[in-house]
Amino acid sequence: MRLALSVVAIVSLATPAVPQELTDGPTTEKAQKAYRNALQNLKEQQELAAFDEFKRADKQDLALAHYQLASVLCAEGLQREKQEPLARAHDELTRALTAYPNFPDAVFLDGSVLARLHQDDAAKKQFENYVSMKPADDISAQRARRYIAQPDLARARMAPAFSFTAIDGTRITMDGLQGKVVLLDFWATWCAPCREAIPHVRNMIRKFHGEPLVVISISLDTDQQKWKEFVKENEMTWLQYCDGGFGGSIARSFSVTSIPHTFTIDADGVLQEEHIGDESMEGKIKKLLTRAHDVTPVASPSGP
Repeated sequence: MRLALSVVAIVSLATPAVPQELTDGPTTEKAQKAYRNALQNLKEQQELAAFDEFKRADKQDLALAHYQLASVLCAEGLQREKQEPLARAHDELTRALTAYPNFPDAVFLDGSVLARLHQDDAAKKQFENYVSMKPADDISAQRARRYIAQPDLARARMAPAFSFTAIDGTRITMDGLQGKVVLLDFWATWCAPCREAIPHVRNMIRKFHGEPLVVISISLDTDQQKWKEFVKENEMTWLQYCDGGFGGSIARSFSVTSIPHTFTIDADGVLQEEHIGDESMEGKIKKLLTRAHDVTPVASPSGP
């Protein structure tokens, strides 16, 4: 079955990256060839063939094989809105963790799958296990704590977890903005429509001054000095960060391929709308702010 790329992207956004000890792959030439074949089969959505190749690669990669297959099954379940592929994904993740218990990303994905199967108690347990495996300030651990406190969020289209240090030195994490409406604006100094939109952004910030709104501009400039000078000259005093191009980690996590590209995110961290091009976002922001005033944020459990 062919899987939509957008659904696969959603799955990748919802789960952390595969841990380093499992991404290096096998070491023998024969095993490496089988491993490459497996990755190609996955790319072509031939998941069963990929699974067979992963098993051939090396016994130590068995956990990764089950994890990769579970990821594909999860994407299929989301695309078809069916529970059966998700149940199979849980089975594969159980096998992965049996083969390699210290596999945090399999634990996280299993929690997400169990939440979508509405097995909230089991999902919470897996997210708690994940938190225990990670440093307290890990951004994925922060996300897991949100899911422990509010299992419904694990079933929502959450904005990808990210972190950065803004141009003014402020440390920002997506889950640290709980209770705030977020406007995420991807732009660059070389983009004429982006430059034209700056006054609109500035006026909107002034209009909603004092409201629980956070505006973040993510530059895709590659020349940081030019970006810094532009920000200063144009008095862009709201949160600014340079992601270094379309290959930057935040741009990739949001699948940004053209700019200007904006995302509105509600007070729970759920993605609401995205728009490519210059468009006034005031009406959408106003609705989200009204809802934000009516919602009391649920406190996340403290770290281990």
